[in-house]
Amino acid sequence: MSHRKATAASALLAAALLIPVATPAVAAAPASSADRAALQQALDATVAAGIPGAIAEVRDGRGVWKGSSGTADLGSGRAAHAGDRFRAGSVTKTFVATVVLQLVAEGKVRLDDDVERQLPGVVPNGAHITVRQLLNHTSGLANYTDELLKKPDPVRAAQKATYTPRQLIALIADIPNRPAPGTTWEYSNTNYVVLGLLVEHVTGQSLGHAIDHRILRPLHLKGTTFPTSSRLAGAHLHGYDWIDGRGPGAAPTDLTEFSPAAYWAAGTLISTTHDLNTFYKALLDGRLLPPRLMKEMRTLHPMNPERPNRWYGLGLESNGTICPSGGPVVGHTGEVVGFQTFSFTSADGKRQVTLSVNVGLTMTNAEGAAAMKVVSTALCGAA
Repeated sequence: MSHRKATAASALLAAALLIPVATPAVAAAPASSADRAALQQALDATVAAGIPGAIAEVRDGRGVWKGSSGTADLGSGRAAHAGDRFRAGSVTKTFVATVVLQLVAEGKVRLDDDVERQLPGVVPNGAHITVRQLLNHTSGLANYTDELLKKPDPVRAAQKATYTPRQLIALIADIPNRPAPGTTWEYSNTNYVVLGLLVEHVTGQSLGHAIDHRILRPLHLKGTTFPTSSRLAGAHLHGYDWIDGRGPGAAPTDLTEFSPAAYWAAGTLISTTHDLNTFYKALLDGRLLPPRLMKEMRTLHPMNPERPNRWYGLGLESNGTICPSGGPVVGHTGEVVGFQTFSFTSADGKRQVTLSVNVGLTMTNAEGAAAMKVVSTALCGAA
């Protein structure tokens, strides 16, 4: 599609997966380090394609490179800066999965326990759905964001949402003809809402407290929060989407302030490029989970046929299309209203990139391809 989606309804439909659908450019064979000029050129090309602002941090054999291009705030004209905060979308899922697996390591949860054991009466078909199936999206639970699509003016409605997690789950309780658990891979944000409730039930703490205590504080991720208000505090990118359509003179809507109730455990985290790289480095180096559970986390299922050469583990994506000659990269993408984030590590673990841009649901294919060029340049070397 070469133009922006014309309606709020079609925009929210894109949000149903919270995974960007852009087709990545094929990169050259992996190089020992990314060329800094090529990285800046790729960031600039992302803005030239139509995205207001783009920020990135790359870590490789030459050290750390931080770059930015374009505008953080179209209202004030403030330039984007590499340290700006942003909504990280479904990158949240890796944090939630890590906490769940830490509870498994502590013997408080078992991967093959059914959900009904911990959350009786909360989850449709919960007696037949395991924790593992929630983590890897094979539970058969429908995606609650598809139901939000049916609301009038759905993006603006979600912006001021006051749903509780149980109310989000209830949105899909009566949907018929769902696949049996364990038979089909289907990305569903409902899975991670259930997992968030599981964490709260087992720990007796809020999900935000558990993430803060177990991940943010030990790793000193000072720019990362699990928000309880709609504000995005500190220096940050403003988030934009063309939810009223794009025609001559049309302008994007500033959707920076957004209710965390709409996404919660599925995608509400706020972070920075530095913090996300630090988190994935610690995770993949084995600092947050024991080896047996890292092995479980990286046990992959193919995604649906529309996403060839892409797989999903327990809260981790693996993508074989970004660096075809260098092996599948691992990490997660995040798409929410106003923002898209890409955080990946190369197959050999030596190169990392986190990129965030301040267009979300209405990103065009051209803009998505330009953003993925930043990712492939960082992980595979300049073409």
